Amino acid sequence: QVQLVESGGGLVQPGGSLRLSCAASGSIFSRYVMGWYRQAPGKQRELVAGITSGGSTNYADSVKGRFTISRDNAKNTVFLQMNSLKPEDTAVYYCKALYEVLGKVYWGQGTQVTVSS
Repeated sequence: QVQLVESGGGLVQPGGSLRLSCAASGSIFSRYVMGWYRQAPGKQRELVAGITSGGSTNYADSVKGRFTISRDNAKNTVFLQMNSLKPEDTAVYYCKALYEVLGKVYWGQGTQVTVSS
């Protein structure tokens, strides 16, 4: 069982920045594909950014050039640096871990990000 704990959410003005963190338990974090998802009220959960065990990344078109996903395997942590935030980025942000070998998926509890003046 893997536990994921997100932190770093909050209220920020448009144009501001936030850095989300997701700390994972377990000893094989480096083997997981990690991702950040978000869900706004009344909308489906969507992929924001992902990073493979090898460090390859992918992003939703809506965040390309503004968000950066990274990982620190020594600290079992994945990050999401969010710059130039917009009101439409307001959502609960979730961390996801995928262990492809066994097809196991784990989710964090989510952290609220609100972009408003």
